Amino acid sequence: MAEKVSINELNIQFDYATKVRELLGNDKKAFTHTYGCQGNVADGEHINGLLQMMGYTFVTDPSKADFILFNTCAVRENAENRVFGNVGLLKKFKEINSDLIICLCGCMVQQEHVLKHIKKSYPYVDIIFGTHVLHTLPELIYNHLTSGKRVFSTPSSDGIIAEGLPIKRTNKLKAFLPISYGCNNFCTYCVVPLVRGRERSRAYEDILKEAKEIVAAGYKEIMLLGQNVNSYGNDFGEENLFSKLLKEINAISGDFIIRFMTSHPKDCSKSLIDTIAECEKVERHLHLPFQSGNDRILSAMNRHYDRAHYLEIVNYAKEKMPDIAITSDVIVGFPGETYEEFLDTIKLIREVKFSSLYMFIFSPREGTKAALMKNPISDKEKSAWFSELQKAQEEVAYERSQKMKGKVYRALVEGRNKSGKLFGRTSQNIMIDFDGDDELIGTFQNVKVEEPLTWILKGTLFNI
Repeated sequence: MAEKVSINELNIQFDYATKVRELLGNDKKAFTHTYGCQGNVADGEHINGLLQMMGYTFVTDPSKADFILFNTCAVRENAENRVFGNVGLLKKFKEINSDLIICLCGCMVQQEHVLKHIKKSYPYVDIIFGTHVLHTLPELIYNHLTSGKRVFSTPSSDGIIAEGLPIKRTNKLKAFLPISYGCNNFCTYCVVPLVRGRERSRAYEDILKEAKEIVAAGYKEIMLLGQNVNSYGNDFGEENLFSKLLKEINAISGDFIIRFMTSHPKDCSKSLIDTIAECEKVERHLHLPFQSGNDRILSAMNRHYDRAHYLEIVNYAKEKMPDIAITSDVIVGFPGETYEEFLDTIKLIREVKFSSLYMFIFSPREGTKAALMKNPISDKEKSAWFSELQKAQEEVAYERSQKMKGKVYRALVEGRNKSGKLFGRTSQNIMIDFDGDDELIGTFQNVKVEEPLTWILKGTLFNI
């Protein structure tokens, strides 16, 4: 069982929040930006909740802020480079406003080599805190304000759980609901267990309580989050607890939908597929990262499944729910991968017929086993393979979307796009746009597909 932050410790932080508010007054403005996954976004909502408790209001222009925070991602090198570039731009704001507080947090700063680089190269960054101490932000800001010194807090930890933190959600229709944190899988390419700690599940009752609060507040979509949501409860010693959780949330009275990310193929059981099929509020979409279609590469990645097992789960899901959409993640150019092995990935894509893919060229992460592996593949080859992968997926997605023409889908209307059309997502998590009045935003509508494109659908409202 994970360590839980005590009520006493939370109250201490809330006292610090009051002290910060007294020091700053109520007219201070904050700019925050989150990089990376939905889990980071969920953390960012708690960060904003704490800042709001401290009296901050929020601006979208960093030049107008008294407090700037970047919540960082460490999964890929490009994400880190973007952060460094944007932090470099903040120096001019500090020169104009010496009282400006600049803060970095999240996965990236949990890495020792990154922390050293920031301390040395970005002396105008005032506060740095890691993934295990988010709840202490009021204390960190108070310490900086009263001492005038830089404050660093990046302790190593297997991870903790802090319940009862304030939250300022970023979306009025869709709510993130983390059910677990960290990861135990230690895929050889992935830095997450090193920066997020070991897998730990929130208490079942706490999740259900928050789910009911979300529905009562009028949200129309609940997104259950975890690095590996379908292993929820394994640290409690209970099997199939995620299936039970889905059923209980599904039973909450109200008109809303349930989505979840991310599932790991080794923990995606047939009983879970059965549960998805049984629950009318759980959307017909399964994000199931396969990463590679070649068994040798999967073993080198330490993924704990093979191609046959992956296809068994996917085919069972399609059998139970013929309209289900499968999306996935895939890595190109893993160390030692040959072109013939890469072609196994292309074959898997054509066999499964994914509705969309998150595609990445391998990015070595310091501290992972894959970063030490020999990688003779040239960047030119990786780029060529990546282009081939994109082309294959575009063909598959277009072929799949054509079969949706003339069908009617229920969609949550989310807003208007740049072309002035209303847009929403089908149960399969595919974007669809159509004409309609603003009063439809935030409601569920039936939409008939008139023109299926590769990545989105164009339709018309359909009254059944």
